[in-house]
Amino acid sequence: MQILKKTLLTAIAIAALSAATPTMAQNVKIGFIGGFTGPIENLVPPIFEGSKLAVAHINEQGGVLGQTLELISSDGGCDSTLGASAADKLVNTDQVTAIVGAVCSGETIAAASNAAIPGNVTIVSPSASSPAVTTVEDNDLLFRVSPSDSYQGDVLARLILSKGIDTIAVSYINNDYGKGLADAVVASFEANGGTVAASEGHEEGKADYRAEVGSLAATGAETLVVLAYASGSGQTIVRQATEGGDFVNYVFGDGMIDNALMTGIDATALEGAFASPPGAPDGPGAAIYAEAAEAAGLDPTAIFSPQAYDAAFMVALAIEKNGSADREGVSAALRSIASAPGEVILPGEWEKAVALLAAGKDINYEGAGGSQDFDENGDVAGSYNEQKIENGEFVIVGPAS
Repeated sequence: MQILKKTLLTAIAIAALSAATPTMAQNVKIGFIGGFTGPIENLVPPIFEGSKLAVAHINEQGGVLGQTLELISSDGGCDSTLGASAADKLVNTDQVTAIVGAVCSGETIAAASNAAIPGNVTIVSPSASSPAVTTVEDNDLLFRVSPSDSYQGDVLARLILSKGIDTIAVSYINNDYGKGLADAVVASFEANGGTVAASEGHEEGKADYRAEVGSLAATGAETLVVLAYASGSGQTIVRQATEGGDFVNYVFGDGMIDNALMTGIDATALEGAFASPPGAPDGPGAAIYAEAAEAAGLDPTAIFSPQAYDAAFMVALAIEKNGSADREGVSAALRSIASAPGEVILPGEWEKAVALLAAGKDINYEGAGGSQDFDENGDVAGSYNEQKIENGEFVIVGPAS
C-alpha cells in the first residue's frame, strides 16, 4: 500500500511538472472545406490536391514560422447546413488559424457567417462565385480568389454571341451559385443583343428532368446553357437532353467542367460544347503551377485547382507576415501580401518570400490563377479561359474575355 501511495505521489509530481513545462511548438493549422460528398464530389478532390500541393511546397522549404503547416479537411457537402458544421469543427474544435474554402457559394456563405466570422478566422474560397458572397457582412474576413459570377456571366454571354449564337435557353440549379450566374448571363446576353428564350431554375437531386428539358426545348432555342454541377443535376439534364435530341449546342458554367459529365452520354452529341471558367491559361504563375502539378501527378487543368493552390499559399504567406499563428491580424496581412507594392512572389517561391518578409520588405503574390489583388470586398477581377469538349474531354482553347 505504501509503495502504491509513493508511486501515485510520484505520478502526480510528474504531471504537475509537465503542466508547468512549456509544450513543444504545435503545427500551424489551416482548414479546407469542400463538398467531398454531394453534387460536386468529383470536382472537389482535385481542388483539395491543389491546396495540398501548396502545403507540400511550403513544408519542403521550412514551413510556416519555422513550423510544419498542417492542412485539415472538413466535408461541407456543397450544402449550407453541412458547410456551417464543417466550419464550426475547424474553428472551434481543430482551432485552425485560417480556412481555405469553401468550394460552393452557399456552403461558403454559411461557413463564413456561422463560424469563421464569429471566430475571427480569415476564410479564402478558391471557387465560390455567387455575387451574394460580395455582400456578406464579414469584418473583412471573407475573401475569394476566383471572380464573382457577375464577371463570369458577362464573359460567358459574350463568348456565346461571338460563336454566332443569338438565342439561348438557360437551365440553372436553384441555389446561390446557379441563380447568381444565370442572372448575370441573361443580363449580359440581352444587353448585347441576344435573346433568352427561357431561363428556368431546377432543384438538385431528381432522377428525371425531362419535364424541365421539354419546357426549355419548347421555346425553339437550339442552344442550352446549363449552369449546374457535373456530378449532380447538370449531368442528368444534359444526358436526358442529348437522348431526346432536344438541342444542337450546349454551353456550360464552371461547375460543369468535369470529364465525368460525359458518363453515359454519346460523346459526339457534346463535341464542341464550351465554357469560360476562371483561370489564367498563360503567364508565369500558371506555367510554374502546371509544371509542378504534372510533376506531382496532378492534372494542371483541373477546374479551380490552381486557385486552391493560391488560396493555401496566400493564407500561409499571411500567417508568416503576421508573425504568429494567432487569428488576429491575418486578414490585414493577407491584403498586404496579395498586392503591390512589393517584390513579386510566384507559386513555389516560399523561401524567397520568407526571406523578404524577415528583412521587412513587401511582397506581391502573383499566383497560379493570375493576379490576386483584392478589392474592398475581398473580391478579385480574375481572368478566364475558354474550354471546349474535344473527343469526350474538356480542353483549354485559350484566354476568354
